[in-house]
Amino acid sequence: MAKIALYGATGTIGSRVLREALDRGHHVTASVRDPRKLSMQHPNLTVTSGDVLDPSSVTAVADGQDVVVSAVGGGDGPGHVATIVSAAKSLVAGLRSLGGMAPRLIAVGGAGSLRTPDGRQVWDADGLPEDLLQIMHAHGDALDFYRSVDDVRWTNLSPAAQIAPGKRTGSYRTALDDLVVDADGNSRISAEDYAVALVDEIEEVNHVGERFTVGD
Repeated sequence: MAKIALYGATGTIGSRVLREALDRGHHVTASVRDPRKLSMQHPNLTVTSGDVLDPSSVTAVADGQDVVVSAVGGGDGPGHVATIVSAAKSLVAGLRSLGGMAPRLIAVGGAGSLRTPDGRQVWDADGLPEDLLQIMHAHGDALDFYRSVDDVRWTNLSPAAQIAPGKRTGSYRTALDDLVVDADGNSRISAEDYAVALVDEIEEVNHVGERFTVGD
């Protein structure tokens, strides 16, 4: 079983990654600013105080782990958008301090930079609200940063165009930089199945040094 350090464990995606990993028998250290906000009790769960924006804190949390998962996003409003890129840079800096002993990094990404069937990118669609566009482009900037990194083993996992809490089916399809769509052109995945895909990547190690995406 893997030892996983998890950031964003109280969020929509992070909480489902936490549950999926624990249900499979992995050991999870959830790093949160305020441990009181994570009340879950589980024999394989450790809750610790940490700051994803502080590289030295990342180093301390990541030391001895097999994988670091970042489910840090910009969903809490425009003021938090800058956190996406800042967290990416802090995570990489913190892991670099561990040298060859550094764990893998798997980061939750965005769908905005994915190619659509008409050859555009998701963020080129008409009518998208400005706050959503800011989040999409921040995830795109974070992905560009990860792609410049060759001394930390990273993976970026983009969701489908639509992701929301729903049913865990355990089934999904993958692609690299192309949006996963169904026969009607829809692109969606439940947060539960996204978590399945992320924990599968922890266990199977298929996408080191690249971005991939999932959809129903």
